[in-house]
Amino acid sequence: MGISDFAQMCSRTPLPLCSVVKSTTHFILSNSTNIHNFDPQHLDVGILPRCYARSIDLANTVIFDVGNAFINIGALGVLLIILYNVRQKYTAIGRSEYLYFFQLSLILIILTLIVDCGVSPPGSPSYPYFVAIQIGFAGACCWTLLVNGFLVFNLWEDGTFKSMFLVRGASLLGFTANFLASILTFKSWIQNHQISSTDTTGMFVVVYIVNLVFLFIYTICQLLMSLVIVKNFWVTGSILVGVFFFVVGQILTYALSNVICEGVNHYLDGLFFGSICNIFTFMMIYKIWDMTTDDDLEFSVSTNKDGDVIYSAGF
Repeated sequence: MGISDFAQMCSRTPLPLCSVVKSTTHFILSNSTNIHNFDPQHLDVGILPRCYARSIDLANTVIFDVGNAFINIGALGVLLIILYNVRQKYTAIGRSEYLYFFQLSLILIILTLIVDCGVSPPGSPSYPYFVAIQIGFAGACCWTLLVNGFLVFNLWEDGTFKSMFLVRGASLLGFTANFLASILTFKSWIQNHQISSTDTTGMFVVVYIVNLVFLFIYTICQLLMSLVIVKNFWVTGSILVGVFFFVVGQILTYALSNVICEGVNHYLDGLFFGSICNIFTFMMIYKIWDMTTDDDLEFSVSTNKDGDVIYSAGF
């Protein structure tokens, strides 16, 4: 089974995209057992997971994955606090660039709530578009981090028109590439419908491999910054903690979701713990930037022994 087949991944994890892609070895699963395979071209459903968090009916409205919803609502609060703190550091290097990144992250969490909780329910005409837009914003965040990673090398002046053009241009390219790779796969809009939504190779390469490479480059840039430029091992530790949470989140989401779901009797799944790890990853990204710009002030204020206030410029 190659990367063009999402059957194994989606049978383990209830990802939103699994409701709108098909597999050449499509699974119908009951009680964690593969009953039979059939031709997915004649069935308008996605790939069903073995286990997923149960939904609730509230005021005649079905809400999916409630536990994950609460975590993402909490993530909105965390990101709003981060945005406020970033805005308060008026002279920090990369302030505008990281402010833009966390704004994209905020939109990403809102879209995650829409597709995960059933605001746009699976099977509705709008659902594939919301999933593709969510994937597009995830890609925009990754591509934005790539550009922000090079800020520490002073290749261009931060906060300038050129810098923001690079950041916004990268995010636009990232969104476009990920959105098109997803929606063309979901809707089979390639070569006059000759390539169906069972062929997910292009989407896999763009959404998973390219974005992962960009995150890896960003991490390497931050490690070089912490070890060579600022020489602060606390920053290095924060980078490693962020990588740890990101990796653990991916493992819990993609590898252990079934184990978690069955272990807690369908009340939670891997997305719940993956979302928690994502929050900590965002917090570490902010902490790394905050620690490396903490003393970057244009002016400082002090008093002499007579009590007079002295303003001094720090360059």
